[in-house]
Amino acid sequence: MVGSEEGLTSHVYSNGLQSTNGSVEEKVDELRRLFGKADGDPLRIVGVGAGAWGSVFVAMLQDAYGNLREKVQIRIWRRAGRDVDKATAEHLFEVINSREDVLRRLIRRCAYLKYVEARLGDRTLHADEILKDGFCLNMIDTPLCPLKVVTNLQEAVWDADIVINGLPSTETREVFQEISRYWKERITAPVIVSLAKGIEAELGPEPRIVTPTQMINRASKRFLIVYCFELFFSDLTSLL
Repeated sequence: MVGSEEGLTSHVYSNGLQSTNGSVEEKVDELRRLFGKADGDPLRIVGVGAGAWGSVFVAMLQDAYGNLREKVQIRIWRRAGRDVDKATAEHLFEVINSREDVLRRLIRRCAYLKYVEARLGDRTLHADEILKDGFCLNMIDTPLCPLKVVTNLQEAVWDADIVINGLPSTETREVFQEISRYWKERITAPVIVSLAKGIEAELGPEPRIVTPTQMINRASKRFLIVYCFELFFSDLTSLL
């Protein structure tokens, strides 16, 4: 890095994130200006895919920026309809009661009773339902902060400014082909941040590796994609 570090201000937050050259709010204001956001129009960030990786990433954003509700809106999309089996519900109940902070939060939000009923077998919980309370089905032992969950894909992405792809490579192509249909009439292009790991093989017209970012690019050709965790595979693909 070129230049002096004198005068730089460093801020450390409870989640371990660091910010230099200004506060979190100043960084958000700068990003809002880049997107041309007017006062009263929040920067809309949507996570697509609610596995462990996608949920943790969105939860980190919510933890860092969620208090700036008038400036930033953070949501996560996951499919509806997946039940939480009784064994998982029983384990989740144990996790809740072992964490005083989580227990108090659920009681304060009037959300504790449904976990008692699920533990007794009197109620079936759903994955999108518990994610709203901060429980990812893929990592029950590690509670996150409460998240705003949307189960309708069109509702989640149609006006998003930033879309974070947390889907596995096996689902990325199908979901972003659907998303691209909702974006046909858009005037401004969203930014897509790809967190996806994994690759696929393509045999024709010649054998090659296809990364999730390339899948997104094919489905959403006019949108800016940020290459986040595929740099190695992108370089590898260019050599094949």
